[in-house]
Amino acid sequence: MNSSIYDIIIVGGGPAGLTAGLYASRARLKTLLIEKIALGGQVTKSEQIENYPGFEEGISGFQLIQNLEKQAKGFGLTVETGDVQAIVSLHKNKKTLKVQDREFHCKALIIATGSESNALGVEGEDTLLGRGVSYCATCDGAFFRDREVAVVGGGDAAVEEALFLTRLVKKVHIIHRRDELRAIKILQERALAHEKIAFIWNTVVEKIEGENSVEALKLKNIKEDRAFSLSVEGVFIYVGLRPNTTWLKNRLPLTEQGFIETDHGMETSLPGVFAAGDVRHKLLRQIATAVGDGSTAAFAAEKYLDSL
Repeated sequence: MNSSIYDIIIVGGGPAGLTAGLYASRARLKTLLIEKIALGGQVTKSEQIENYPGFEEGISGFQLIQNLEKQAKGFGLTVETGDVQAIVSLHKNKKTLKVQDREFHCKALIIATGSESNALGVEGEDTLLGRGVSYCATCDGAFFRDREVAVVGGGDAAVEEALFLTRLVKKVHIIHRRDELRAIKILQERALAHEKIAFIWNTVVEKIEGENSVEALKLKNIKEDRAFSLSVEGVFIYVGLRPNTTWLKNRLPLTEQGFIETDHGMETSLPGVFAAGDVRHKLLRQIATAVGDGSTAAFAAEKYLDSL
């Protein structure tokens, strides 16, 4: 049992959480950040980030998080590893979180638990996970050197990872349910011009086939109602995100997709409870917006504490 009361507890150690920790600690507030596994979240899967301001030649996700962690801890941020399982109480002056067999208390709470990749939900996806099925090309791409693979999706993440894979694999098939990509134009231009990338339009994956590892995909062209197979040894899935908010059900109002609603100051409908980053209902989910959310949430939390 941890009986001390923090000014602010931040749940989640991605760019939003670490930035909130930096701002709160720099304001000389007693601040604790709790992260389930390792700091960074989805960002650490990005080998090269090109659209974060100030890094002309890009920066790796791992390096960016290392820099943020060092900076925040330098101002006194405390970091604990733990799985926050529930909000026990939400009193005005004291909010309590259950973290495995411990409880932590704070006056203001910032939720920055981010999002995870959606699954396709098709046969073979679970059984062949780690044996050809992956949600992170940066993590697993090296296992498929000089082989043919598929990427499922048409957004920024799908196209970015397909481009990354071209450095390693023989060929990348991008499978997309529409007849045009949703990724930003510069990524589309690079992918469409790349000799190692082939596109399979208007198509969905119906089954991932293989005995001990991925051998083929059973596909369906939804425009022509035509089924066919594609022989590949790996499939990388990028079909959207789901917010890490299951632990908040019945505690906070969530959107139909499970995202947290906030006002412009990142405050939820519950006083003293804020949300930042990809877990929040918003238009754009990028590192730059997560950092902006985190700084705003910390500043708003500081003003909330002043009002107590």
